[in-house]
Amino acid sequence: MTDPLGALFASSPTPVTWVLVYIVVQRLAELVHANRNTRRLLGEGGQEHGADHYQYFIFLHSAWIAMIALLVDPQHAIDPAMLALFVATQLLRVWTLASIGRWWTTRIISAPHFDRVKRGPYKFISHPNYLVVVLEIAIVPLMLGLPWVALVFSILNALLLRHRIGVENKVLGERGPSKVRESSGQ
Repeated sequence: MTDPLGALFASSPTPVTWVLVYIVVQRLAELVHANRNTRRLLGEGGQEHGADHYQYFIFLHSAWIAMIALLVDPQHAIDPAMLALFVATQLLRVWTLASIGRWWTTRIISAPHFDRVKRGPYKFISHPNYLVVVLEIAIVPLMLGLPWVALVFSILNALLLRHRIGVENKVLGERGPSKVRESSGQ
């Protein structure tokens, strides 16, 4: 990249700009939705687990977006194949959130009376939204010509997810297979 740091903020909107705008708006809307569900689930007797690592996810995702915004060449040509992968990932996100519905949050909320979601992608994979995030953290920077951002943030995300999935699986396992509804999906 030959453009100065933050060139995205000094140029007219380009397709790269709109990709980043979409990601920021999507993430903020997701947080609003998740916080609303979290409050409701806690009000219905849910208990939060693994809160000690939540702030690291917020920091990681914020830093990922900031790093891309600061380093991306706003004139970078978006590869159609990578864009198609990104769109497919977003469709998986919509399917995942539609399937888990009112139980989805960015936190781990559990209660004995929450049943397990077994529809949509949850029929095939335990944590489909984690798959979405893993793919997105790699695809977006690769699509925008920042392979090292994809590598570094994929490694950091994998370290956090390893811990989080362990916490979530323990919580789900303590309740048994028939009385569990996943209420997390960061």
